This record gives sequence, C-alpha cells and structure tokens, in this order.
Amino acid sequence: MNRPMPSLLGDVLEAHGGLDRWNRFTKVTATVVSGGELFVIKGTPQDPAPRQQTVWLHEERASLFPFGAADRRSEFTPDHLRIVTTDGKTVAERDNPRESFAGHVLETPWDALDRAYFNGYAMWTYFTTPFLFTLPGFEVTEIAPWHEGDQVWRGLDVTFPPSNPSHSEHQQFYFGPDNLLRRHDYHVDVAGGFAAAQYVYDIVEADGIRLPSVRRAFRRDSSGRAWPGLLMVAIDVRDVHFVQAPAHPPAATSG
Repeated sequence: MNRPMPSLLGDVLEAHGGLDRWNRFTKVTATVVSGGELFVIKGTPQDPAPRQQTVWLHEERASLFPFGAADRRSEFTPDHLRIVTTDGKTVAERDNPRESFAGHVLETPWDALDRAYFNGYAMWTYFTTPFLFTLPGFEVTEIAPWHEGDQVWRGLDVTFPPSNPSHSEHQQFYFGPDNLLRRHDYHVDVAGGFAAAQYVYDIVEADGIRLPSVRRAFRRDSSGRAWPGLLMVAIDVRDVHFVQAPAHPPAATSG
C-alpha cells in the first residue's frame, strides 16, 4: 500500500518546477567542475577542467566526458560500470561495482572505476533531487526542521531502495521558506561512512526546472554542524539543459 505523500513534498516538487514538467524530460546535460579534499584523500585529485555530465532522469544512469583522458567517458548504472573511448572501445569495466567498496575506510585509495561509480550515483542523486523521491521504492517522511542561524528549514527524511544506490540508504533534505533545497545530509558509505552536510546555493532555472548551481559538502559533527575547514566536495554547474522525450510520430493509416 502506498504511503500518503507528505504535504511538504508536494510543495517542494512544485517549487522546483513541478512533476508534470519533469516527466516531459528524459535526461539532463550540464557542464560541471568538481574538486575537494575527498578526491585528494582518495588519490584522485580533480583538475579544474570543465566536463560534460549527462544524467538520465527516470532510471539511475549517468555519464561523464571526458573521464581520465580526452577520448574517454564513464558509463554508470547500479549494476555495471564502464570506461569507454569515444569510438566505443571498453577500457575498463566492473559488474556489481558497489561490492568493490567492501571494507573501505576514508583513506582507502580509489581506482578509476571507483571514482566513476562515485560520480555516477552522486550526480544522478543531485540532478534528480527532489523528483527522485517519487520513484518506486522511495520512502519519504517529514522530519523536524533544521535551524541554520535565524533561518528554519523544513526537512524530509528519504529512504533509498536497494535498486537505487546512493551515498547512504537514509538521507535528509532541508528546504527554505520558498521550498527550494538548502541542505542535504548523508553518510558516504563508499568512503568509510563519514557524515556529510552539503549546502547548495545559486538556484538556476533550466527549461522550467530549478536546481542549485553550487554545491559544497563538508564533514559534520555528531550534532549535525558542518566543519567549515573540511570541504570534502565542491561542485559548480552551468549550461544546464533538459532533453525532452521524443514526440511519437502519428500512427500510420491505410489508404
């Protein structure tokens, strides 16, 4: 039996562009620049070169280009991961990629496929929030608000199903008075499970969908407060474009 949708979720969906509009699109493309201490710790420091990120909206799938070399891209799904050349040659691949993180701690180095997996699920989560909450298997509950200075941000606790891996099974999302995303809390299970608080800024509108263009993820303490000196991941986004589903051609008629 389906649980009733929290009233906050309905307001949040509308504020970010509306579910009807979202369902018109199949994927999103954007230029991204990423960095942060996490990648240094993992032995995969990021350069400031812009990259092309593609995320499919109604299935967990993502691709980043270039990836590791000018002629390579990553291809991510929960069950299979590939690094391929632009002419289709497979450079590396891994089935059931989540299993490769068993026993990892924060300091465990990542290989290229580990990095591709992290990028794939993380960017899919970010670009599809909050609309992914309506996908089959997700459970959403309103929780106590978060107090940030003199601001009060209402919160949703979201349980991710096994079919849609992400940072952690349980994640919290907080929204301002305008019902737009302000903060996203989670544990990074693929990096020893450290607690993160991600703040988002500079909302942009692309094809009627509103989303943050700046993300800054910090480690957080047991009280939930971010440690400002521990910037783990930084992401800047521009040139966002949503791709509409192709129109169906008219049915053929006999003459």
